[in-house]
Amino acid sequence: MPTTLRPTGVERTFGADEVIVTKTDLQGRITYANDVFCRVSAYPESEMLGSPHNMIRHPEMPRGVFRLLWQTLAEGREIFAYVVNLAGDGAHYWVLAHVTPSLDAAGRVVGYHSNRRLPDPQAIRAVQPVYQRMLLEERRFTKAPEAAAAGLALLESHLAELGTSYDELVWSLTSRCAA
Repeated sequence: MPTTLRPTGVERTFGADEVIVTKTDLQGRITYANDVFCRVSAYPESEMLGSPHNMIRHPEMPRGVFRLLWQTLAEGREIFAYVVNLAGDGAHYWVLAHVTPSLDAAGRVVGYHSNRRLPDPQAIRAVQPVYQRMLLEERRFTKAPEAAAAGLALLESHLAELGTSYDELVWSLTSRCAA
């Protein structure tokens, strides 16, 4: 569900000790949102529940990162990613997201669980140029699936040049900033 909400340029943050938590069903519809998510995203819980999680997708967040996220989850693996989100009032906020498949007792994926923490500003400054290059590539395409594929291809090419994976990039930025 693409948003028609326009970013205001106002950056919102949250406490380093706070965790944003959401759960979704297999289609990415929100089934649970904690109070931190409601406050930071500027949406009431009643408006979020049942809505697609991409209601907070920021237009400056590359589609290719979400393509990678969904591919990783489809393989039954967790993923960590730096993500900029768009709040209901037009503000934006960066997170270090940890998304995992939720399994039932038989081991079948029944949804997804995401915890988001406050990222280090240095890590965001390091990832932004990569995301900007992805966005430029994605804007060459009119169809979202093609744009996402192109953005992901550019990211994979960049990572190959660095001799690393996206996970390794995220953790190198995280540990470098924590040191």
